[in-house]
Amino acid sequence: MNRRLLLVSGLICLVLVLGLGALVSVGLAHPFVLDEWWNGVVVGLRNDPLVAFAHAMDFIGGGWVAVLLVPILVIVAFLIARRWRSAVFAALAFLLSAGAVQAVKHLFGRARPEDMLVVSDYGSFPSGHTANAATLALVFAVLFPMVWVRIVGAIWIVLMALSRTLLSVHWATDTVGGALIGAAAVLLLAAWMLPWVRLPGRVEPADSLDDAPAQ
Repeated sequence: MNRRLLLVSGLICLVLVLGLGALVSVGLAHPFVLDEWWNGVVVGLRNDPLVAFAHAMDFIGGGWVAVLLVPILVIVAFLIARRWRSAVFAALAFLLSAGAVQAVKHLFGRARPEDMLVVSDYGSFPSGHTANAATLALVFAVLFPMVWVRIVGAIWIVLMALSRTLLSVHWATDTVGGALIGAAAVLLLAAWMLPWVRLPGRVEPADSLDDAPAQ
């Protein structure tokens, strides 16, 4: 994936996040009809195993685990593998995504569903858990551009998004926004940093990353 495609893809994700946030927060409905419908569907599907799964994802995907432990483990793993440039890229991606999520939450201030099963912080849009999942998935997809990595990453994002709605802590569109903002953070950062990450010691032309060897 070349820098131009990364940049355009990241900008599209960012525009979609802001447009969706405006639409669901100050637009036509509070909440969307789609959100109301999906919330009713998942509430009807709840059972003990699914709720237990959702609580496990809540623990893994947020709080100190997602904000501190997972990023530290990823960074340390890259350092052990002597991929320090990849470690720097991952660290900046996690920081950029977390900062963007909080900024957008405070920009729109969307109310959460009333029947939440867990206590959560301010702002429903976008889902921070889903953004964390997307950031992790996209970091690995960018650094290891293999089909199976992308498939596993996509499954992880979908499962995290589903778990957030199962707990009624987010509307469905919040999870879409979270996935988009996590992707935007990684793609935009990659458009800037990927030549440095992949090709230490020399500068490549902007459009010649497709065949570049990994660090």
